[in-house]
Amino acid sequence: MCPTRGCRHTVREQVPGVLDRYQRRTTRLTRQVEAVVKELADRAGIRLLVILAVSLSRHTALRALLRMPLPTGRVPRVIGVDDFALRRRHRYATVIIDAETHERIDVLPDRTTDTLEAWLHEHPGIEVVCRDGSATYAEAIRRALPDPVQVGDRWHLWKNLCEAALSEVKAHSACWATVLAAPIYDGPRAQSTLERWHQVHGLLDQGVGLLECARRLQLALNTIKRYARADRPERMLRVPKYRASLVDPYREHLRKRRTEDPGVPVLHLFEEIKALGFTGCLNLLHKYINQGRADADRNHVSPRRLARMLPTRPDNLKAEQHELLAKLTAACPEMTQLATGIRDFAPLLTPHTDNPDALTRWITQVRTADLPHLHTFTRGLDRDIDAVIAGLTLPYSNGPTEGVNTKTKRIARQMHGRASFTLLRHRILLG
Repeated sequence: MCPTRGCRHTVREQVPGVLDRYQRRTTRLTRQVEAVVKELADRAGIRLLVILAVSLSRHTALRALLRMPLPTGRVPRVIGVDDFALRRRHRYATVIIDAETHERIDVLPDRTTDTLEAWLHEHPGIEVVCRDGSATYAEAIRRALPDPVQVGDRWHLWKNLCEAALSEVKAHSACWATVLAAPIYDGPRAQSTLERWHQVHGLLDQGVGLLECARRLQLALNTIKRYARADRPERMLRVPKYRASLVDPYREHLRKRRTEDPGVPVLHLFEEIKALGFTGCLNLLHKYINQGRADADRNHVSPRRLARMLPTRPDNLKAEQHELLAKLTAACPEMTQLATGIRDFAPLLTPHTDNPDALTRWITQVRTADLPHLHTFTRGLDRDIDAVIAGLTLPYSNGPTEGVNTKTKRIARQMHGRASFTLLRHRILLG
């Protein structure tokens, strides 16, 4: 209290490092509160603080979080740019990091060309930008930087190649399915597919363009393109998409019993495999047998499973997988060329100065094969060839930016999607 008679004011000295002005908490307690709300924020942080004997409202905790200063570092020479969803398929934002130190630099409220271009103008000194295949970001970088080096992400190149390989595997289902004696759709759906192929190619043979075909047949343009790529109607047929079943472990027993006695009742088979440990129902066994899966020489192989084995490292495949893959890729010349193309592209993902010439040879080799989906992939490489070559020769990548996006999803889930962009940006940059 003030020593002057009649004065009722309380005097408190400001002790640096112990007390802060206008605060009811010590500096040490404030740091503890900030450490908790930085990781948890909102109600989760309050629940933990109550256990630590600190009583705060969630509004006070959020104010403490927003008062924390954001890091202000130097403008990096190499940055990584990527988008993430604020609300999937509706709103997206852009995160920018230092591609060398992996520090978060800034978060932009959208992913438009103008926003990124304005940010780049405000931060001179950037020489290299790592990005995915986004044409929006590519245009913004070309506008803002005088002589930019754009680095395409190698992971996205591999992902796009794998998606093209999956489309090729699906297109050649009629070839490799015969090796496994696997069924091909032959019902009303298959008939409609074949009729639609004849309709599309009938119009194309008359000189009608793809967009006009889509309008006349009332189909999506991408659907018309998919039918146009198939030079034969059989390439539109697919093998059934069977999921793993509880009956799969007992397939050999069923196959042996049905070979010995083709007229054995399904109920008897059900009792036999039930004694062996089967936990499913009789209807599941009926469906399995009616689909022909019990009579096949091996378990069903889906196009996705085959397409997943093609880019897998040979050392990671089992002996039976090597045998199966060799048998399936030898089903037709196109499948053999597809396997060779994927195997030859994989070494290019290790940055090296010789990769540009090797990439040119690879593109030329692929274009000589009858692989229309891989041709689409190579056209995408041509449209962004400078960034692709930089990605295959320089050590930078957009992987750290993808890692920040993964952590951003965790932060958004913690706040149940109810946080504003300001709070989300604050937590991302403090992370």
